[in-house]
Amino acid sequence: MSKKSASVSKKVTQVISQIKTGRRTRRPIDESLKTKIVLEALKEAEPINTLASRYSVHPNQISTWRRQFLANASMAFTGDKNADQELERLRAERDGYAKKVGELTMDVEFLKKNLRKLGML
Repeated sequence: MSKKSASVSKKVTQVISQIKTGRRTRRPIDESLKTKIVLEALKEAEPINTLASRYSVHPNQISTWRRQFLANASMAFTGDKNADQELERLRAERDGYAKKVGELTMDVEFLKKNLRKLGML
């Protein structure tokens, strides 16, 4: 089955499902596809309507994603300083736990060794 006929078959199945249930289901669109669509929209090489029909989304949705993308673009360069501090704190906490696990592992091995010597294990 070709890629196009598989796509058509999938759409037919969706339409039949919609008719049976009387409800349309939303198609989940992952972030990577949204980013790809928005970047294409920002290039303005094609009209938004063309992109919308190619990716089977509403043109208003592309415009909304584009506005969100532009509104949050500065975060790519600023970063969250509190997040960096929190990350450092969590790393230090993790290192402390790793040290404690190492100490406890050594204690268990020491106890096993001595119990074997005494014939209790």
